[in-house]
Amino acid sequence: MNPFSTLGIRHDIVNAITELGFENPTPIQEQSIPVLLSGSNDFVGLAQTGTGKTAAFGLPLLELLDFEENYPQALILCPTRELCLQITNDIKNYAKNMKNAQVVAVYGGANISDQLRQIKRGVQIVVATPGRMLDIINRKAIDFTQVQFVVLDEADEMLNMGFQEDIDSILSTTPDDKKTWLFSATMPNEVRRIAKKYMTDPFELTIGTKNTGNVNIEHEYYIVKARDKYAAFKRIVDFNPEIFGIVFCRTKIETQEIAEALMKDGYNADALHGDLSQQQRDKVMKRYRDRSLQLLIATDVAARGIDVNDVTHVINYSLPDEIENYTHRSGRTGRAGKTGISIAIINSKELGKIRHIERTIGKQFTKAEIPTGFDVCEKQLFALVHKVHNVEVNQEQIEQYIPRIMDEFKDLDKEEIIKRFASLEFNRFLEYYAKAPDLNISADDRGFDRSDRAERPMRSGANAGYTRLFMNLGSVDDFTRGDMLGFICNHTRISGKSVGKIDLKGVFTFFEIENSAVNQVLEGFKSVDFQGRSVRIELAGDRDSGGGSRHGSGSYRGGSGGGTRWEGGGGFRGGSSGGGRREGGRSGGGFRDFSGKRRDDRGGGNSGGSRREGGDRRRRI
Repeated sequence: MNPFSTLGIRHDIVNAITELGFENPTPIQEQSIPVLLSGSNDFVGLAQTGTGKTAAFGLPLLELLDFEENYPQALILCPTRELCLQITNDIKNYAKNMKNAQVVAVYGGANISDQLRQIKRGVQIVVATPGRMLDIINRKAIDFTQVQFVVLDEADEMLNMGFQEDIDSILSTTPDDKKTWLFSATMPNEVRRIAKKYMTDPFELTIGTKNTGNVNIEHEYYIVKARDKYAAFKRIVDFNPEIFGIVFCRTKIETQEIAEALMKDGYNADALHGDLSQQQRDKVMKRYRDRSLQLLIATDVAARGIDVNDVTHVINYSLPDEIENYTHRSGRTGRAGKTGISIAIINSKELGKIRHIERTIGKQFTKAEIPTGFDVCEKQLFALVHKVHNVEVNQEQIEQYIPRIMDEFKDLDKEEIIKRFASLEFNRFLEYYAKAPDLNISADDRGFDRSDRAERPMRSGANAGYTRLFMNLGSVDDFTRGDMLGFICNHTRISGKSVGKIDLKGVFTFFEIENSAVNQVLEGFKSVDFQGRSVRIELAGDRDSGGGSRHGSGSYRGGSGGGTRWEGGGGFRGGSSGGGRREGGRSGGGFRDFSGKRRDDRGGGNSGGSRREGGDRRRRI
């Protein structure tokens, strides 16, 4: 018998979660489910991320609600789109053997009309981010007067993100006699206040010690000079060939730059941050869940709610400003009883921050040494040997090629063949790390380091040796800078290392190419189409300097207030204020977007802006 049955979960739900791999309840599930199934208590549950909180409240909800009725009976509020979708999908999976169980995800960045239609069709459980939920309430499109249960998941993060007023407004539309269940990884004073305000004598359950870290996670730190941070980071990654990790940066710009630098250096990496559209975020997350990405570079807000199995490492490229965020970051690994490693790359001035985190999470960090070039090469070599030894051979398919393979190797003995196979990957690392310096510094080395002022891996300054090019595709074509890098390399067969800075605009892009590769890029794009449009690559000249040069099929000239104007084939035009409007007819149906912040998607008009409806109103996530 599945142990979940003994907790009071009925047969059809137990069958569903058994198929999902649920064998034994986690401590938070084992202790909270019997309490919540009574339906008679407000509840506060404190447990780290990755301990199974979604099932802890999701399974009791499925037991307590009346699925014969099609009105909202439970509301689950959470801080981010990713977590909203994760909870929704999990509960749908738990309920797959139940009839008429309707769960709707309500979050900003998606079409609000679709969400309104789903609500109108009938729903028992609404999972929502606060900003979009409040928008729907203000439209009087949902009735919460019969809600029986409200769940506040990741309550500490919702308050950190400034959702206090939204939560107050949403809960004011729910009955006074509802039951409120609050789940949080940490219990700061703000969460304590919200519990006191909305709950009556709640049952409080703490798994582990308050605000501490997951016991299955090892914590390490490396001390390097700021100018060596990116090189040290790459060396750590190379020393862990099977790494499947999340890398945390402090800002969106840093996130994008690290991701682009990694892609240029040949790593399977991409960025996740708040400037991406929902479609772009979904694409990145699908690639990560499918493991076609090895490294996900993310900001704190974007990464909240990411529930991906078997993350081996969390790397803090930059330590968070809020100590509590370190707990949430490290909780992305070591989930559901598995082990994980959380790494911090710091300079000597940040050692005090490490000591503060140690006191907060109740675990000591291990000071680790940046691997030497020799260490990395050795680790990579034996990882390759291990992979060859364990590869699954498709006898049926390869059999037809064996005679030709044997003929190719007839002049080589076994030892020589092994050497050559091993050298395929090994030579690349030997070459890169041939003269690799020691990047470690002592914790006592607190001398002034000018490189502390700049930690970015990208080049700065004049970008000597590069030529700036123009392309007539941009962010409105659903490109991120990472997508654009891949697009350029795929069509020209140049290495990502040959691509410099990518300046992605609304309807066009400027990018830098090593001088030696310019002709190859121009040739590569001579006959390329994108969604029925010819891709045009030209020398940028002074297009982006406000000058009046003409190139190719269109001309470009600066307006008096920073606006720009295309004539002929270019098809978009700006006025003196630098704003934009959509135009058709003689100008070729072009489109303008100078600020990157506003554009009019409806055509005509001079206001230069339309506002996306229904997005979360606080921090863009």
